[in-house]
Amino acid sequence: MGTPTRILGIDPGLRHTGWGMILADGPRLSWIAHGVISPDPALPLALRLAEIFQGVSELIIEHQPALAGVEETLVNAGPQSALKLGQARGAAMTALAVSSVEVAEFAPRRIKQAIVGTGKADKEQIAFMVKRLLPRAEQMKADAADALACAICTAHHRPVSGVRGVA
Repeated sequence: MGTPTRILGIDPGLRHTGWGMILADGPRLSWIAHGVISPDPALPLALRLAEIFQGVSELIIEHQPALAGVEETLVNAGPQSALKLGQARGAAMTALAVSSVEVAEFAPRRIKQAIVGTGKADKEQIAFMVKRLLPRAEQMKADAADALACAICTAHHRPVSGVRGVA
């Protein structure tokens, strides 16, 4: 079909950073792994951010993604929440950048549209569709389902190599 691409999806959060790894081979998607990085909430902010950075760095070493998708920060949650979420997102994105993994960023609405077909889908609908699209995926928490959805969205929006336009 082409060159298979490993894609890491990240759903950033200070309490739970979801991650999901898929393999995209042309239009075919396969589940590899998923999980959640959960820093101790009793730790100072800087140490929680370090745990997110370290966790994503370890995932990169273990799974060797060629591409990553990261969910953008939702600002409707309030300025303080958006700021903290942005810091968690920055820790994850820095780990990706330091490892030279190409990063694509997607608004939550765009991810929902790619998975469910509507930008107003709830977490249960996303988890249901992720399971349908990746039937080998084991039981997962909502954060991991969101991360797999981000990886799928990234696969749908990645550049397709070897395709030429008709003159």
